[in-house]
Amino acid sequence: MLMSVCCRFADRKFSQADLINKTRGIVKKYQSKDYRVNVSGSSSIGSSLGLGRGGSGIGYYIAGPDIQKLDEYSNQLVEILRADDTFRDADRSLELGNPEIRVLIDRAKAADLGVQAGDVAQALNVLSAGQRVSTFSEDSDQFDVVVQADEPFRRTRDSLQYFSVASSNGGTVGLEKLVKIEEGTSPASISRLNRQRQVTISTSLPPNASESDALAVLEKHVASLNLPQEYRTGVTGQSKELQRAYESFMLAFLLSFVFMYLILAAQFESFIHPITILLTLPLSIPFALLSTLIAGQTLNIFSALGILLLFGIVKKNAILQIDHTNQLREKGMVRYDAIIQANRDRLRPILMTTLALVAGMIPLVVASGAGAATNRSIGILVVGGQSMCLLLTLLAVPVFYSLFDDAQESHIWGRLASSYENFKINSLRPAYQKFAAIFRTSKGETEIEETNLDVNSDGYAEPTSSK
Repeated sequence: MLMSVCCRFADRKFSQADLINKTRGIVKKYQSKDYRVNVSGSSSIGSSLGLGRGGSGIGYYIAGPDIQKLDEYSNQLVEILRADDTFRDADRSLELGNPEIRVLIDRAKAADLGVQAGDVAQALNVLSAGQRVSTFSEDSDQFDVVVQADEPFRRTRDSLQYFSVASSNGGTVGLEKLVKIEEGTSPASISRLNRQRQVTISTSLPPNASESDALAVLEKHVASLNLPQEYRTGVTGQSKELQRAYESFMLAFLLSFVFMYLILAAQFESFIHPITILLTLPLSIPFALLSTLIAGQTLNIFSALGILLLFGIVKKNAILQIDHTNQLREKGMVRYDAIIQANRDRLRPILMTTLALVAGMIPLVVASGAGAATNRSIGILVVGGQSMCLLLTLLAVPVFYSLFDDAQESHIWGRLASSYENFKINSLRPAYQKFAAIFRTSKGETEIEETNLDVNSDGYAEPTSSK
């Protein structure tokens, strides 16, 4: 039996986690072999995926060929999870105790009487479940015409003696002469994955528990079962969707670095300065994680979005410093003085940006009500991470700038630069000559006999032609 209890947040003064823990203690005494009681909160992800128990933190499946073995393995795993304090309300989707009536056809006798097995199945379906054979209309309404045995004749299995089936030899034959009735049990529903039967194990987690850590513990418990090779396991439902979201986030995380480098390289017309700016981004992650740890929050997909927001602000502050430093050096100021002066000039806008961002996130941190936990995970990460990253921007960026500027003036960098220039001359010249020859042929021009590729003072290759 499934019972759902709803309570508006405005009508209570405690959180959903407190309500779940209180309810779990009340219904614990009703837990037995005959009754399974699970307490879980609602989840928009679980509801949209049709997972049944929307609040289940973790969904895990075991798939294999034998339903009896699946029943044994899943039952063992559920018992292990119930004994582990890491999990709450472990349950499984497989139910083998659903009563059923099995109709066994005596095929030899049915063949002698001219009755096929399909005819027996169709007769049982028509008489017990009913079958629509036509429709009739009355005014603007249309009604189905359903052929079905009357209610008293389809309530018990003894009524089968009154059912009959058509025979190819002519006439009808009573079903009591052809079939044998047995009682048994079967699964309430059978789920399949890649044409194999599967059982889903669902379990909830304590408040502020890490799903990744819980999955690691679950994998150890599954390994202790020593499943045969023909049985496969894996995450499913909400857990699977969250894993896909994290994988997509990592891809977006890497692509953001690539595109930021390309844009900064075009902006500064340098291969070195973008690296100086982007080095501040990985160093900001420990500050974000530290602020999340201090506030007692867990990492989730929403806090991951907060990290991307943090990257944008930290990168913008580093751009302000480096761009102003380059401008001062172009005016003739030495590097050290330019760095110090740039930090003084850009301290005010950096502080204004930081204070404005922190002030904007305070409502998310102190908010209460529906969805407050989601907003709080983003707000705490951004507020704590940006406040700590302020020192990183003011101290680390000038150090990185000085180190890479020294590296750019070293002999190793000079060799790399000369190698790159030689590559441009030796590799681009033949390619350009071939392209010019193809272009002249397509235009019908013959007066140009030779095209040379020279390198100007800015390091760019320019064509020079002679007749």
